[in-house]
Amino acid sequence: MNGFTLPPDALRLIAALAIGMLIGLERGWSNRDSPEGGRVAGLRTFSLTGLLGGVLGHLQPTLGAWPLIAALIGLSMLLTAAYYRSAKLSGNLSATTAVAMLLTLVLGTFAALDNVALALATAVIAAVLLNLKPTLHGWIRLIEHQELTAALQLLVLSLVILPYLPNTGLGPYAALNPYILWWAVILVAGLSLAGHFAMRLSGSERGILWTGLLGGLASSTAATLTLARYARRQPLMANAVASATLAACSVMFLRMAVLVGIIAPALLFSVGATAIMCWLVMLGLALWIWRRSPHDAEEDSRIESMKPFELGTALGFATFLALIAVLFPAAQQWLGTGGIYVLSALSGLGGVDAILISLARLHDTGSLPTTTVAWASSLAAIANMVIKAAIAWTTGGTQVGKPVVTGYLITLSFGGVALWLALQLSGALE
Repeated sequence: MNGFTLPPDALRLIAALAIGMLIGLERGWSNRDSPEGGRVAGLRTFSLTGLLGGVLGHLQPTLGAWPLIAALIGLSMLLTAAYYRSAKLSGNLSATTAVAMLLTLVLGTFAALDNVALALATAVIAAVLLNLKPTLHGWIRLIEHQELTAALQLLVLSLVILPYLPNTGLGPYAALNPYILWWAVILVAGLSLAGHFAMRLSGSERGILWTGLLGGLASSTAATLTLARYARRQPLMANAVASATLAACSVMFLRMAVLVGIIAPALLFSVGATAIMCWLVMLGLALWIWRRSPHDAEEDSRIESMKPFELGTALGFATFLALIAVLFPAAQQWLGTGGIYVLSALSGLGGVDAILISLARLHDTGSLPTTTVAWASSLAAIANMVIKAAIAWTTGGTQVGKPVVTGYLITLSFGGVALWLALQLSGALE
């Protein structure tokens, strides 16, 4: 027996048999309560099907693909008859077992053709998917129509449109790169959709603080408006709403750090570090106010989740991003650095994502120095915070607006010092 090894063909046939036994084990366990002979196929049938596929794969170099084709046709006819009979008797219209058996036959052949590892891996994935039926069906029942629509739209944006866009500068100042602009749209839309799902997964009984934190992933401005309206209806929850509003805005700075890290990593030490500092300070203030506010479990759960992005929103963001991409070099040419600062402040009134992406792209191409990008992005963030402070104060009242404005000012003080120190250390300031 020394040095005894199985021939390669035998190992492939064993792998084909193992594939059938693995999938058959899952199918047999799922239908274990069915009476003997009441199942379309079980462990033995699947094992034999996998072994049959291995034999057909072994014969293919000699006889060609016709035996496999004939086996697939014959097995399909047999499964069709069994499915019709089973559906008639039990009313069960599921064709999962029939499809799994056809897959077992093909994977057995695949293994016999010296693709053992890939065939076994596919069989494992198939068995896992079959076993996850209750979980997958549970997820489907939880998904709302608007969420499915948004997810499909995001797939269209990323897998259907993006690969076919030209990756070159077009238009005035060669500032319009369709591929990079669309990639930025996908990034922001993905963050918004992730924030929406994060809110959904946190459960319908989540508190106001979670609404602010998770709502900020989707849109800190939308979260501020929703929370302020809630405070108007429930004045006793003003402190909790102020805390959640600060938490939502803190996530804006975290988004800024993520965008900078992805688009222009060279800005992480200046813009990214400052954004992280602002995030930590504002989040700390939010938690401090939260600990001092009264908690009412029933009232805390009456917050609606943010809507996922829509295709019209994504297209509008793309248009705005393209406009900013053209206006930046134009403002720099006509007005110098001052024009960029003015444009950043005006753009920040609507949101910081588009302006930050444009600034980071120009820095990455060497068109803007670090100092200009840092202060311009800061102006955009300040302008956006002014809008949110106005929303919080006018909609939520003084009890919400005052702590929010105070928190904003404290955060900006820390952020300004952090940015100045970062620029000093990086040698960007003279």
